[in-house]
Amino acid sequence: MFSTNTYASRRNKLKTQVSEGLLLFLGNEESGMNYTDNTYHFRQDSTFLYYFGLDKAGLAAIIDVESGEEWIVGDEITIDDVIWAGPQPTLQEQAARVGVVKTLPKSALEAKIKGSLSAGRSVHFLPPYRPEHTLKINHWTDWALSDIPQKVSVEFVRAVINQRSYKTDEEIIELNRAVNISGQMHVNAIRATQAGKYEYEVVGTVHGTARSEGGDLAYPIILSVDGQTLHNHYHGNRLESGRLVLGDFGAETAMHYAGDITRTWPVDKTFTQQQKEIYQIVLEANINVINALRPGITYLDCHNLAWRTVVEGLKGLGLLEGDTDEMVALGVPALFMPHGLGHMIGMDVHDMENLGENYIGYRDGLERSKLLGLKSLRMAKELETGFVLTIEPGIYFIPELIQLWESQGKFQEYIQYDKLNPYRGFGGVRIEDNYLITKDGAQLIGDPIPKTIAEIEALRS
Repeated sequence: MFSTNTYASRRNKLKTQVSEGLLLFLGNEESGMNYTDNTYHFRQDSTFLYYFGLDKAGLAAIIDVESGEEWIVGDEITIDDVIWAGPQPTLQEQAARVGVVKTLPKSALEAKIKGSLSAGRSVHFLPPYRPEHTLKINHWTDWALSDIPQKVSVEFVRAVINQRSYKTDEEIIELNRAVNISGQMHVNAIRATQAGKYEYEVVGTVHGTARSEGGDLAYPIILSVDGQTLHNHYHGNRLESGRLVLGDFGAETAMHYAGDITRTWPVDKTFTQQQKEIYQIVLEANINVINALRPGITYLDCHNLAWRTVVEGLKGLGLLEGDTDEMVALGVPALFMPHGLGHMIGMDVHDMENLGENYIGYRDGLERSKLLGLKSLRMAKELETGFVLTIEPGIYFIPELIQLWESQGKFQEYIQYDKLNPYRGFGGVRIEDNYLITKDGAQLIGDPIPKTIAEIEALRS
């Protein structure tokens, strides 16, 4: 945990950002995997952690904006809790650790909320992303389940985003730690790769590395020779000579800050010439965007810079022909990079995504595109000092998408479909790093992780 003052200061700032009423923070519950007592790995709600720091199931919290009062809501431990989970601090002791004086039993929360509503006061809550959150709000307010999404407090959402978007020095320390563990996960995976192994054997090495550093995975491991499938969580393929492995995985520290790194490497000791050519284009896109990062530039412009680099590189290989600016404007490069360039990262790997992507990554007057690729761009607005985000361009040869566009005659004046045949079994390449936006540019989060062709091949020797 951070210091008591950190959490108290965060809450005090939040109180000045919301006009009136109660702020409701829903911590997470245990979730049964296949029966009640056999649970999934517990993960506390990130906004609850940000303001209250208590990494324990079954808690909630409320803040009265007008009076300034704060409560941790939960039930005291019982002897059964001690028998099964060992001695634990009392609820009052936990609250004191984060600077909260008052506690409230769960049974009293309904009356507190209904009393505020009956007095004409607002009860602010964030978008519920777990079914039990919605059911609790329904029970405490008597609002219809279908009405609850419309009652989310946009004022509360914007206030939280306005704080969590700007990472403090102590948060950067945690993010550096997360990325350094993530880097070791990737180095270990690259070294563990060998023709004849199965993907799940390398996945075991990756997960073991994360756990051995005191944390866990920030998100489910993506590791596959079928790198053209963007979120490929299937790990049953045998690693065969001539294939590429795309690995997208990161660590979450014990403090729940995330790393999000992607590297691509050959099953063999070296890349083939075809693999080198595609890999180098993606690397240039990655580096070009990194060099452009600074406060004031829009991330939409950064995405288009990556697309422009991809187009120029594929033109050099004869796979595209025509005017680069025209192709970028029309969305031609989405055939090869059908996803956004990146997203904010912090306590969530897609930071604050549960609060609404458009609130986080867009602003008034900046509309989300409907084009393939751009419609998946989670971050488009101007970058600001303190933002931490991912830079993850890629090139993929998705046979089904190529076949669809070719059958539709789509962009045939630009795309040389006949020359794509040798690439239909290629897979994909993605290279991803995490960067902090500084007052005059950008700073790499964590230590450098091998990513040039020579550096990757050195790990494969």
